[in-house]
Amino acid sequence: MVALDGPSGTGKTTVARKLAERLSAGYLDTGAMYRVVTLAVLRAGADIADPVAVAAVAADAVFTIGTTPVRPRVTLAGADVAAEIRGPEVNHAVSPVSAVPAVRELLVARQRRIIDAVLAEVGGIVVEGRDIGTVVTPDAPLKVFLTASPEIRAARRNAQDTAAGRDSTHADALESVGRRDRLDSSRAASPLRAAEDAVHLDTSELEIDQVLVALTELASHRGLLHCAAEVTR
Repeated sequence: MVALDGPSGTGKTTVARKLAERLSAGYLDTGAMYRVVTLAVLRAGADIADPVAVAAVAADAVFTIGTTPVRPRVTLAGADVAAEIRGPEVNHAVSPVSAVPAVRELLVARQRRIIDAVLAEVGGIVVEGRDIGTVVTPDAPLKVFLTASPEIRAARRNAQDTAAGRDSTHADALESVGRRDRLDSSRAASPLRAAEDAVHLDTSELEIDQVLVALTELASHRGLLHCAAEVTR
């Protein structure tokens, strides 16, 4: 198992999916789980500043998260919401929703169940998020904390938004990245931080393929490439 943590804009999602493919492993985007719950909260009209109301919506939300790296599907109430959970409304609200302890407790328990099921079926999984190595799976054999400068991360976020047809400027993206960092790092429940035994990898000056090479080498050193090969024979 590989645990990938770090703030937004570091390339986690792209490299996590590519690494899972390379390892013939499953894939879990835990951030998407918080995003789909946030979307449910917004649709319900609940006050994101009311933890009781947010927790109630989270407990009742019916959603699925795909675990195949090629095209992980995300649904809410049976409808595909993979694009909608990346929109500006969810971007703005996801940190406050994610900070609710009851929401984190609910989703961490579900994440652990998914991880156990995928490990039993496939033999390996790459999990990305903000508290994977510290809270969700502190015993993961490989923990990596991805970083990048705020300016680089903002540029990447702006490029993603523009490609998706959303109105965005670099200044908007930089403000959003900074706000998300502050909220995620200062929350009481499972704040964003690197595990003590995590490998730090700065992606500021690296292309995706270079990050993938670095992660593959780390996985090889931990014997995870060998494990993947054994599972797929």
